[in-house]
Amino acid sequence: MLTARTLAFAFLIASGAALTAGCATTEVAVQWTDPKFAGRSLRGEKVLVVCESPDVAIRNNCQDDVAAQLRVAGAAPVIGSDPGLTAEPSNDATLAAARAAGAKAVLKSTITRDVTVVGGGSRIGFGIGGFGGGGFSGRGGGVGVGIPAGGGQEASSYKSSMVLIDVASAHVMWSGTITTQASENIDTQLHELARGGVEAAQKAGFF
Repeated sequence: MLTARTLAFAFLIASGAALTAGCATTEVAVQWTDPKFAGRSLRGEKVLVVCESPDVAIRNNCQDDVAAQLRVAGAAPVIGSDPGLTAEPSNDATLAAARAAGAKAVLKSTITRDVTVVGGGSRIGFGIGGFGGGGFSGRGGGVGVGIPAGGGQEASSYKSSMVLIDVASAHVMWSGTITTQASENIDTQLHELARGGVEAAQKAGFF
């Protein structure tokens, strides 16, 4: 026979698993494809990778991650090393760098902070007969488990606005906005944003 304490811990484990699953979401919030470029494949072609962010480390890690994902997709990435290159679709310097590198396309990513979550040290309580945000009060069965949620730490989520540009015409072929959940680990977020963006462009038929 299950005791009240056993039921409380079982509920805690199940709820914790659900919370963990909900924190691993990376999604394409919106995307657009120009019908004129439908079926245009860039597999085996050079693609100039440009990331834009005020933070140098974020910019460089973004470019490395996007380049790695493009290799997986079958393209030949070339990283734009000039910090003057920007993620604006009509940037002449970026297009000139792409032509000089022999790239057929430019994949640009603008990384911005999306949402910041600050934990206030509140607690999530679980108990038989009831639970509340301030910790279990001992009512409804006398068994409760409290979990610290936050603790005053700040976690930010970042988003990537990606644009895939045809170098010959300077037209945008595909664009998308990729988002991910807030986390203290920015490197992991950048990797997931790069993966989600390149996979979306791949599903759109470009790789």
